[in-house]
Amino acid sequence: MTGEQAVLLPVGADMYAVPVGWVREVVAAPPLTPLVTAPPLVLGLFNLRGQIVPLLDTAHLLGLNGSDPVAFAVVLQSPRGLVGLAATAFPQRATLGVSTGPSELPGTAGTYRVQRQIVVLLDPDALLASERLGAASSREDTTPSGVA
Repeated sequence: MTGEQAVLLPVGADMYAVPVGWVREVVAAPPLTPLVTAPPLVLGLFNLRGQIVPLLDTAHLLGLNGSDPVAFAVVLQSPRGLVGLAATAFPQRATLGVSTGPSELPGTAGTYRVQRQIVVLLDPDALLASERLGAASSREDTTPSGVA
């Protein structure tokens, strides 16, 4: 889809994009309450104007090594409520360019060119599916508190 509006989500040296329709807001360095029994996928919970939001490690969710420290949270409105994805630098709005092909990462919908950078488009429906979140947590032998 050329011309789709998205929010660019920096994760370490990589760049991901979330369709803008999923994004509720961006929060700078949310203060996290850790969950002792949560798998590494769940970095903690934060309070967003009275709503408790789980913050997920975006890199871990994609099956990659854990990400750098969280600088921002991109808050998505999912069918099961709010969920945050960790970003390591300031997320920005952009228009996706020409598709450059598929992506091999689970929960993604292809790669796109944005200016001179290749960006992987996330598919939030697939990325946040109960089966994926359960599979990610079962690898750690615990359950994701506040995510299911």
